[in-house]
Order: sequence, then C-alpha cells, then structure tokens
Amino acid sequence: MKRFVTLSYRDPDLPPFSFAFPGRRGRVLDLPLIAWLTLIWVLLWSTLTWANVVTGVVVAVAVCLAFPLPKVDLGLRLHPWGILVLAGYLLYDMYTSGVQVTRQIFAGRPHRPAVIGVPLRCRSDLMLAATAVAVSNVPGGSVIEVRRATGTLFLHVLDADRPEALEAARRSVWRLEALTVRAFGTRDEIDRVSAPPPPTEPPGEAEARS
Repeated sequence: MKRFVTLSYRDPDLPPFSFAFPGRRGRVLDLPLIAWLTLIWVLLWSTLTWANVVTGVVVAVAVCLAFPLPKVDLGLRLHPWGILVLAGYLLYDMYTSGVQVTRQIFAGRPHRPAVIGVPLRCRSDLMLAATAVAVSNVPGGSVIEVRRATGTLFLHVLDADRPEALEAARRSVWRLEALTVRAFGTRDEIDRVSAPPPPTEPPGEAEARS
C-alpha cells in the first residue's frame, strides 16, 4: 500500500522533522521552517491568539507548497541522547574550567599562553563550526582561527607551561568534537570520531608561544 506521506525517520534523504507527499514533484514540508514562518506571521500581527497561530500555520504550509525550496542536506542529524550528553559535559566542563582559570589568576605566578593547532577528524563546515562554538564556550581556551582546508582549529590556551598541559588541551578539543558529532552528526561522521585522533604537527609549527 502506497503511503500518503513519507516521514523523515523513514527516509534518510529528507531533512529532520519533515515529511514528503508522493508524486513527481514530491512536495516536502519542513516542520521547523513552518514553525519559523508561523512565528513571523504572529509577530507581524503583534498579537498571540489562536486565530493568528492557526492562520499562520495555514499560510506557512501554503507558501511551502507553492514555493518549494530545493533539497539541501546540511548534514544535521538530531540525536537526543547525544544532545543530553553534550549539554551535561559542557556544563561540567564550564564549571571545572572556570575554577581552574580562577586559580591561575590568583596563583601569583606568571603563565605562558600558547596558540596550538588541533586537527579534527570531521571536516564538514557544520561540524567544524559546531565544534569551534563548543570549544569557545569553555573558559581557558578560545578559538582564534578555523582552517577549513585542513580541518584544523587554532586555539589560544592560557596554561602552556608543560607539554602535558598542551596535550590535555588537544584531548579536550577532540572529546568535544566527538560529543558534538554524536549529538548532531551523520552516521559516517560518528564513525570518523570513533577512530584515533589525527597526528599533530611538530611543536615548532603548531604552537606560537607568547
């Protein structure tokens, strides 16, 4: 029996949270897009009422059917358990890193900061950007450059007195990359972050101490 609609979890080619109607033209309704257009409609009317919400949904569906967008796969997948794990780890890492930075400030001794290059295992634009945002949210390190051609994050770290500290900073980036990919990546990208991290460049090329 032919299905009237095809849901996104049954067809990996569809965007997340969407469904498609059968036929040659294959109209696709993207639920996040419909929700966004409905929100804009309500904001235009400046009044939150059931009538405006229902009318906004009808208008959004009509617009999506009349002017369908081309199928573009951004590589975004939503894994609920992975998102929860990533959120929990970020909260924990933000707290512990904040404590470490506070100790460094009041330690009374100078620290040698450094800029290190950390090659990532996933080189898609989405995963590079998502990993860079996750790393920048943690105190003690900030991304100053993303080199798309080589899939490398250049990170400024505060504590570079010992080689062990630099290696710990790299492992932290790789851990965040793995958690980010397991929360939002494709199956192929999840397999990539299950492999060992790529080799780093020699210290003289990867690090610029100040």
